[in-house]
Amino acid sequence: MERKREIKRCIIITGMSGAGKSSALNVFEDQGFYAIDNLPPTLLPQLLEVLESHQSAVRSGVAAVVDVRGQDLLNDLVNVAARLREKGVRTDILFVDSSDETLVRRFETTRRRHPLAEGMTIFQGIQNERELLSSIIKNADIIIDTSGLKLPDFKTRLLEATGMSIEEPAVIVSSFGFKYGAPQDADYILDVRFLPNPNYVDELHHLSGRDEPVRNYLKGFPALGEFLSRAESLLDYVASVYCDTGKKQLHICIGCTGGRHRSVAVTEMLGAYLKAAGRRVKVQHRDIDKGNLW
Repeated sequence: MERKREIKRCIIITGMSGAGKSSALNVFEDQGFYAIDNLPPTLLPQLLEVLESHQSAVRSGVAAVVDVRGQDLLNDLVNVAARLREKGVRTDILFVDSSDETLVRRFETTRRRHPLAEGMTIFQGIQNERELLSSIIKNADIIIDTSGLKLPDFKTRLLEATGMSIEEPAVIVSSFGFKYGAPQDADYILDVRFLPNPNYVDELHHLSGRDEPVRNYLKGFPALGEFLSRAESLLDYVASVYCDTGKKQLHICIGCTGGRHRSVAVTEMLGAYLKAAGRRVKVQHRDIDKGNLW
């Protein structure tokens, strides 16, 4: 009989409107959590049962935003969290807060209406919300004040508070052929069409940049060594910078004419360098099988 899978963790995100609940939900979704917005608390136990067949929910957990949009249903939040804990689900109530001045400024900047400010000022809506949430914040397991926090700092504090480490961003190094169009999701594009094209060498034409004879041919040209040296320095730098910004992945694209020989070989070389440097690397080749073959 197949063993029943169970969800082991649930993070309930609540707090002040405009304080960063949606941003928090996005952070947990990036960490692999099943994310859901504006859920009535009473539905959480049933949702966890339904999601027992969902791989990411079982592996990482569920993150759900519950806020004043749920109106009176919000009152069930603390009791629901207690029931989940009784079932063995590690449950945290995360309260995202911010100063009144910061919240007013954010609503004015975005020109959004506060959900509780119908017929009144933004500040009055904030005060109403604080009163409604006063019992919730007293029972919160984690409280984070986002006043003055930039998003990367908020992410760091959020993951530390919930016991999760910030992974270094994955580096995807992919080859492509310019004749098929440049990738739209590239962070950096490096052009290696300055290298001699193995496609015009009879004994190399049918091979790809994954094959040793093609790589050895290209290594015979001093320009390749100079290019790799400069590219490695660049990638070391941008990978560390992207890690500081909290970006989840860095996509480096290497292009040649057809995406079969030069770009593939250089992608393999740079990927191997980054792996040896301790980076989390994925190497892929978009157009390797599109070239002209005899």
